Amino acid sequence: MTHVVVTDIPRPSAQQLSELAEHGVATVHEAMGRRGLVGPVVRPIQEGTRLAGSAITVLCWPGDNLMIHAAVEQCRPGDVLVVTTVSPSLDGSFGELFATALLQRGVRALVTTGGVRDVSDLRELGFAVWAGAQNAQGTVKATPGSVNVPIVVGGVTVHPGDAIVADDDGVLCVPRAQIDTALAASRSRVEKEAASRAAYQRGELSLDRNGLRQVLADLGVEYVTAEDHARR
Repeated sequence: MTHVVVTDIPRPSAQQLSELAEHGVATVHEAMGRRGLVGPVVRPIQEGTRLAGSAITVLCWPGDNLMIHAAVEQCRPGDVLVVTTVSPSLDGSFGELFATALLQRGVRALVTTGGVRDVSDLRELGFAVWAGAQNAQGTVKATPGSVNVPIVVGGVTVHPGDAIVADDDGVLCVPRAQIDTALAASRSRVEKEAASRAAYQRGELSLDRNGLRQVLADLGVEYVTAEDHARR
């Protein structure tokens, strides 16, 4: 296996990232045809944070955070550090010192399948994290890995420079080449949801608005009175 640190990766534009963050994970995920969602393998340590950034990917050895140290140098404002290991590991490979260094470089967040520690300090710093665990177990710095290569997080392949969208609903990867398409579909979805919201505020039922009565009928669902149901 070749170990590399890839430099000067292409990134999405600040405007693209800003609009993705505005839409949020659920909207963009649905607009993309329900693809790209990392899923419950990572969860936020904070509440109420919604953001999008460019992926700096890190592949580490279990119990070893050497390549996170190498990755810090590659980070720029607007990036999200995305870390995984070659085999499952929940050791606390990231803490307050890393967050302090990344904040100075304008990094927006960490997404890691591994563990984080110094959680109260991370919250106080306002550094957003989506992690596989909160774990004080420390790590070593002894084994080579790679930075800015494709990695797999929760079954989703993340390439360096892909857009990462993250909020209380989870983490979503939007391939860089598909961002404009995803944004156009997200705008359409927002318009559709606004129309539905207004209809529901008028008292319209989702069963009628979405044509679901016929779906129920086709599936054999019957409407019966409570009295008739009691006789069955």
